[in-house]
Amino acid sequence: MNVLIVEDDAEAAQNMQKGLKEAGIEARLAGDGAQGLDAIKAEVPDVIILDRMMPVMDGVTMLQTLRADGLDVPVLFLSALGELEDRVSGLRAGADDYLVKPYALTELVARVEALGRRKDKDQVETILRVGDLEMNLISRVVKRQTRVIDLQPREFQLLEFLMRHVGQSVTRTMLLEKVWAYHFDPQTNVIDVHISRLRSKLDKDFDRPMLHTVRGEGYQLKA
Repeated sequence: MNVLIVEDDAEAAQNMQKGLKEAGIEARLAGDGAQGLDAIKAEVPDVIILDRMMPVMDGVTMLQTLRADGLDVPVLFLSALGELEDRVSGLRAGADDYLVKPYALTELVARVEALGRRKDKDQVETILRVGDLEMNLISRVVKRQTRVIDLQPREFQLLEFLMRHVGQSVTRTMLLEKVWAYHFDPQTNVIDVHISRLRSKLDKDFDRPMLHTVRGEGYQLKA
């Protein structure tokens, strides 16, 4: 299990790291919410231990940022704020568990292990790969081979849907509903325009095209 500890008290963070290591759990350290976000971009952990009150970026702001980006990694809040309303607000911000300081290290380890087991049952998918094409859902970076492909938000959504349905013929209706959230056909060429732009970015200067038109059906992404 890979744990990220986001805690501005260096001594407390090192004690947690040591206790987790003795339980067979590897842990990295970050000193505030901003550093925590950078650490997650480098490698998404299995569980995050998150202090609530920190300089630069507090724990609630960091957690809300993660959840807004769609990252569903389990988070354990650590805080000296132990009143009922504090615990409720922390859980409502997106935390999976809440532990009040001071705490017993054995309880911390047990809670982390429980969150890790929960995560194993529902693995968080953060990278999609189709052939030599890779999409990072956290950093929102798309690469084909070593080339970074610059996509607009709608193009990113469109490619993500195609990658999740690799090898399948995706119809216009499916794209309208799932990518544009239309439950009717507005009779525009919006899909054709976006597919054309995506194809030019995805396949340009590569020997093997990936995005294909399936006549009479729709579109298909193939490795």
